[in-house]
Amino acid sequence: MTTTTSPQKRALARIPAAVWALGFVSMLMDISSEMIHSLLPMFLAGTLGVSALTIGLIEGLAEATALIVKVFSGVLSDWLGRRKGLALFGYALGAFTKPLFAMASGLGLVVAARLIDRVGKGIRGAPRDALVADIAPPEIRGAAFGLRQSLDTIGAFLGPLVAAGLMVVWANDFRSVFWVAVIPGLLSVAVLAWGVHEPQRHEGQQKTNPIRRENVKRLGSAYWRVVVIGAIFTLARFSEAFLVLRAQQLGIAIAMVPLVMVAMNLIYAASAYPFGKLADRMSHSKLLGWGLAVLIISDMLLAVAHNWLALFAGVACWGVHMGMTQGLLAAMVADTAPTDLRGTAYGVFNLASGLAMLVASVIAGWAWDAYGSSMTFYAGGVFATLCLMVLIAQHHRDKRNQTARR
Repeated sequence: MTTTTSPQKRALARIPAAVWALGFVSMLMDISSEMIHSLLPMFLAGTLGVSALTIGLIEGLAEATALIVKVFSGVLSDWLGRRKGLALFGYALGAFTKPLFAMASGLGLVVAARLIDRVGKGIRGAPRDALVADIAPPEIRGAAFGLRQSLDTIGAFLGPLVAAGLMVVWANDFRSVFWVAVIPGLLSVAVLAWGVHEPQRHEGQQKTNPIRRENVKRLGSAYWRVVVIGAIFTLARFSEAFLVLRAQQLGIAIAMVPLVMVAMNLIYAASAYPFGKLADRMSHSKLLGWGLAVLIISDMLLAVAHNWLALFAGVACWGVHMGMTQGLLAAMVADTAPTDLRGTAYGVFNLASGLAMLVASVIAGWAWDAYGSSMTFYAGGVFATLCLMVLIAQHHRDKRNQTARR
């Protein structure tokens, strides 16, 4: 009797074990982080009395810090010719900052813990992405990034789910939940330490300076277009802390608010791998354009939401757009950067995205305080529309150039 295997199962079987391990590392760390982050906006606003603008500033600084630090870790990983050590240090730093959230009695320690945690994320991010690109064969790179993103996002919905359950059991005891979050963080460090091995081609590689002028020139125009598009895209997608605040504003019980992030990340996880596979067969600019269209729909739904059904529809669309675009952007960087400069390429890409995230989150918080929560999401929709227009203009320009060359 013969059995047939679906193309999706065959593609999963071809993905190297190290990529799976990196996915599980990301999953465990995201469980740890999202147990805290899904509750942190309410902890700041309710327990500490922090304004939406301040929350936006904190979230923007935190995410910008992570993305900016990736520049230096990416460059260093290229110079060393090795990725795992930096990734391991970054994950360890993130794990060991988790107790600070539980011990914090004021805004200062919360901010310090948030920023140090994001420094850890920044240190590990570019080397980890470059490691995935190094390990995965080019013909399944989109699928590999999609798989890692899916596993990462499974952690991102399990974390809030666990947090919601513990908040019910422990009667909204934020600090006890924060202590439990330490455990999966430490497990992620252990999996990376013993479950991932550096690819052979990096062993004994000659050290070169990735930011020398001749090396920077090797990052061509196609790569810089991806950087610009990624920055504009990030400007349209502010911190997800505002999804949590919107849910609380609509009257959802505090213990149940993390379920908003569960729903978003469940859809994100389910869609990231299929869209990653689609990215291997479809125009990247077209897929990114469709992702922006879904983001615009999400912003509009969240802006007009007056009940939990409309809220979850907007959150679901947010999760779909994340699944369509995040692995895609990572694959686009890998496809347009030289192999030995991938760490640097991811670092520079994330620097631009980090600055855009800071600006976007500050604007979102200011709009929330000055004009109401709906204006925050209307502003996001406007930025997403502008990004889509830039992408369409770039597509038409490329078609004209191709016609002129014939």
